Amino acid sequence: MSFDFGMGAGRVLVIAPHPDDEVLGAGGTMARLAAEGRDVHVCIVTSGTAPRFDAAQTQRVRAEAKRAHKRLGVADCHWLGFPAAGLSETPHADLNAGIARIVQSLQPEVVLLPHPGDIHLDHQACFTSSLVASRPHQASYPPVIMAYETLSETNWNAPQLTPAFLPSIFVDISETLEAKLDAFALYESQVHQAPHERSPESLRALATLRGATVHRDACEAFVPVRMVL
Repeated sequence: MSFDFGMGAGRVLVIAPHPDDEVLGAGGTMARLAAEGRDVHVCIVTSGTAPRFDAAQTQRVRAEAKRAHKRLGVADCHWLGFPAAGLSETPHADLNAGIARIVQSLQPEVVLLPHPGDIHLDHQACFTSSLVASRPHQASYPPVIMAYETLSETNWNAPQLTPAFLPSIFVDISETLEAKLDAFALYESQVHQAPHERSPESLRALATLRGATVHRDACEAFVPVRMVL
């Protein structure tokens, strides 16, 4: 059974603060949507910059992202090049404008973005700027916006002090879970051994848990931010 988040067959944009966040949070959904004919794009907001990251490491991660996206059926990836782990020092207007250019260029029907309660400041900044870029007073804006969870970021927020990830939308990824795990494995530099959250075992466990919540074999969960139907 196909699904469309209550809308038509328009473009889907997944906004990722860092390369691999998109796979961790929505890889199975991306693969399912692509298999159903949807035009799926990824916007990776940051890149590793010196002195925190060396050029060889940054190029390696970009190559990994290309291979991972091919496995999921992603149509294109857009790199904004803001400094990784540096968005809290980046002028907010610059980040707003960078994401807005992608949103206005692609005119997506669905935007998937990181959750505002994630512990990483880059994730929080991307959430806010993505909403600024998607404001509904514009001639064209994404009618469906949902937040995904990112293991090692969403699960480390401060209970009762920061926004909790309380999903009410569950996407069945029983048929695409292996594609998600394959794609994550292609991010070789980011893979850790269990019980680290960024391990294949942890990703499978989360998908199983989210699926069991709605009596499915595997799911990805989302928090709806806005739906204009």
